Amino acid sequence: MGRFVARRLLQMIPVFLGTVTIIFWMTRMLPGDPVAAMWGDKAPDPAQLAAFKHRMGLDVSLGQQYLNYMGDLFTGNFGLTMSGRKVTDVISEALPVTTRLALLAFAIEIVLGVTIGLFAGLRRGKAFDKGTLILTLLLISIPVPVLGFVFQNVFATQLDWVTPTVQHSENLGELVLPAMVLGSLSLAYVARLTRTSIAENIKADYMRTAVAKGLPKRKVIGTHLMRNSMIPVVTFLGTDLGALMGGAIVTEGIFNVKGIGNALYLAINRSEGATVSGIVVVLVLVYLAASLIVDLLYAVLDPRIRYA
Repeated sequence: MGRFVARRLLQMIPVFLGTVTIIFWMTRMLPGDPVAAMWGDKAPDPAQLAAFKHRMGLDVSLGQQYLNYMGDLFTGNFGLTMSGRKVTDVISEALPVTTRLALLAFAIEIVLGVTIGLFAGLRRGKAFDKGTLILTLLLISIPVPVLGFVFQNVFATQLDWVTPTVQHSENLGELVLPAMVLGSLSLAYVARLTRTSIAENIKADYMRTAVAKGLPKRKVIGTHLMRNSMIPVVTFLGTDLGALMGGAIVTEGIFNVKGIGNALYLAINRSEGATVSGIVVVLVLVYLAASLIVDLLYAVLDPRIRYA
């Protein structure tokens, strides 16, 4: 196991460096001139413009900017925003908000998705199964902005159960509604994956053997059926956690959540390459960590899997 973890960590290094390199050059191609935008319609003073570019590290070639950025990156310095604020401060302020939102959406999709998928798989072809397929298809088909508007109208405006927008991001109660919208698409996929996996594995030879041994139904389902059926679901969930954090930009805009998605949206509009790069670097690290955790969970779920 130790060799496997070390090998996976080594494999992550070129992935990380390659992704960061691509993002750096892409962000330097964002439309607009953020430096000129600082002065608006007024012509900037040449001395002030030169001093500003020097402070931001923009007075050198793109190649040198890349080398400077990579050097600063490994010291935890993500650069400055156009207003002079550290990018790390922007990320440290917004990241906890999106983390709470994403983890709440993640928990909702796991609990509801796996539970619904389990019962649908055990009752394949019956009314509950058919209803699950219809409901999940609707969730997949409805765009997130439309679903967010519907949830706001029903639960906030008509039923008055929650506020239409998030006023205090530290309050998990206010994040429940946006978390439901954020995790709705993934919930549908988790339910479908679980349902399909359960329906296929319930016919397997090892299931018939477990039943023939006279094992309790709870142990047959919980120990034998669920552990083997969860492997494709865990694979999806591992990549989905990073997708939830990166995909929160629309949900955060609908519910006025001051998270990483909102910060990324503002940075793109302002053509702030350093901020965009810093946020994406954090999201890449989340993806890589989730991928490693998923690989390690395989051996826990299926004892037949062993890592040399």
